[in-house]
Amino acid sequence: MELKLYDTLTRGKRAFTPLDPSSVRMYVCGPTVYDFAHIGNARPVIVFDVLFRLLRHLYGAEHVTYVRNITDVDDKINARAAEEYPALPLNEAIRKVTETTDRQFHEDVAALGCLPPSAEPRATEHIAEMRTLIERLVKSGNAYVEQDHVLFSVASMPDYGKLARRSLDEMIAGARVEVAPYKRAPMDFVLWKPSKPGEPAWPSPAGIKAPGRPGWHIECSAMSWKHLGETFDIHGGGIDLVFPHHENEIAQSRCAFHTPLMANYWVHNGFLQVEGEKMAKSLGNFVTIRDLLKDWPGEVLRFQMLMTHYRQPLDWARKRTEEAAAALDSFRHFTSGVDDGEVSPRALAALEDDLNTPQLIMELHRLADDARTGGWRTACELKATCGFLGFELETNLQEILKRQRGGVNEVEIKALIADRAAARARKDWKESDRLRDELARMGVVVKDTKDGTTWEIAR
Repeated sequence: MELKLYDTLTRGKRAFTPLDPSSVRMYVCGPTVYDFAHIGNARPVIVFDVLFRLLRHLYGAEHVTYVRNITDVDDKINARAAEEYPALPLNEAIRKVTETTDRQFHEDVAALGCLPPSAEPRATEHIAEMRTLIERLVKSGNAYVEQDHVLFSVASMPDYGKLARRSLDEMIAGARVEVAPYKRAPMDFVLWKPSKPGEPAWPSPAGIKAPGRPGWHIECSAMSWKHLGETFDIHGGGIDLVFPHHENEIAQSRCAFHTPLMANYWVHNGFLQVEGEKMAKSLGNFVTIRDLLKDWPGEVLRFQMLMTHYRQPLDWARKRTEEAAAALDSFRHFTSGVDDGEVSPRALAALEDDLNTPQLIMELHRLADDARTGGWRTACELKATCGFLGFELETNLQEILKRQRGGVNEVEIKALIADRAAARARKDWKESDRLRDELARMGVVVKDTKDGTTWEIAR
């Protein structure tokens, strides 16, 4: 098979052909370091870690560069710093916030089994590149200076909106557009702005005398250019970044370098909900990675994330966490003491089909079923495939599951259900009912369907 990825720009799956197979390049928008990362932030980190692993497998680790940036200059950071450290000068408070949050983020994603990217540029380390891009855009007529601001002129780019597939009128109607006296048109966006007293500030471009700081969008254009070049293979991120962030990145980079493309493939993961609702602090369902790691090993959260295809909406539910833990523990049981084998070709084929992780997980279960009946070679293949995906399978999850389920032992439950299935098969209805009652006393709800018996813990 060949790798195929869904490209947001063309709205279809495309065979992946790198610009240079000896130098495959991917950029993914990373965190703004002002607070603990929530579980929604974890989704792109895990999704693109899997893609990074696959690209390394296909092209060789030394031929793949994965860049994920750190945004460390932003209004949210300034506000958090002023709130947490009101007695400190703002710049000192900002440094404390970003250093702490950056460390927390890296601890959390490491616990999720993610490989470090090839490079993690910080916005504040690329101000010179941002100024260079802005100077180019002003010179080419794609940007203008007004009241110590530099703004991108959206009208100067005829196909602006191509990624989001929205016309300029639709974008104006649907966007929260800042109305400002320094704008020539409502959709024009800020490349550079003056800093307020005490805020981070650098010498301004385009002849502006007052010190200032960059807008959000120019940061990623500058960092991707610095580390990957004017055009590269894959740009990734959450679907919420398509407009305006990624649309504006495309506008800046293409106009600065006069190229037909910024990235050859645009790959976006879908939204995440919690128990069927949008995650929000006001709803009391705002879940951080750090909070979840208190109850579950990171590999369980990673597996749960991959149970849903990356482009589909993901509902983060407790029941699914338990299912992920149970699956991983069964894989651990069947691979205990075996050697690494070859990565499953079927698993690789699933990943090559636009990262079809649900299909891949079905393959893991197939391997586990074969290993259960004594398939040593298959057990070795299962172990290698799990390792390739970032699962170490070293933690006995039964005790964790038992604790999370209020003392319920899944091994015991499955044994009782198997006994009950045997009783039903021999039409011993009295014994079947007795076993159902025993399971009910354990807090287990048993459901018999035409496809078999399922169970869950009563809530």
